[in-house]
Amino acid sequence: MKLVAEVRNEQGRGASRRLRHAGKVPAIVYGADSDAVAVTLDHNTVFHALKKEAFHTSILELEVAGKTEQVVLRDVHFHPYKQLVLHLDLQRVSATEEIHMSIPLHFLNEDVSVAVKKQSAHITHVANEVEVRALASNLPQFIEVDLANLQAGQTLHLSDLVLPAGVKLEKLLRGDDAAVVIAGGIAEVADAEVVSPADIPAAKGSDE
Repeated sequence: MKLVAEVRNEQGRGASRRLRHAGKVPAIVYGADSDAVAVTLDHNTVFHALKKEAFHTSILELEVAGKTEQVVLRDVHFHPYKQLVLHLDLQRVSATEEIHMSIPLHFLNEDVSVAVKKQSAHITHVANEVEVRALASNLPQFIEVDLANLQAGQTLHLSDLVLPAGVKLEKLLRGDDAAVVIAGGIAEVADAEVVSPADIPAAKGSDE
């Protein structure tokens, strides 16, 4: 994904307010052993891009003053009640240095898994994203978790995830093999005793 930005010379609350009124979003670009640069972006372009999952997890191409560099979205500030983006933090990435990112998990075949379809188990997603470490060229937009063979009572851990080449999980590097998905035990339905109307004795009238 590509963004086009302009260098921002004016700074401060007043300048930022004027930019927003003009349909611009102030942002800061930093990292990769280079000076931080204040820039502005088109608000509508950013607003719609933020609705896409890939914008939050992908390497972005940022063009500033005719020069293109790779960045990732590190932070975004929204207005508390208006549909307005107030500020972005963009971090430069290096082709030779690993970066840390939160990557979403995409769960596949949950409805047709053994646990759900054959064993009536309930599946709980303990984690919906994971922290990874990778070179920019190896960074995935998401990680798929196939639940087709998940059994009732089974737990999938971080070590069970199939990772793209060159991608490492931060928690595993620290020795924490946390749970990702839990399939609860087989649902048990108690057999209720059904009493038919024929089994109910007729009420006797009182003799007077």
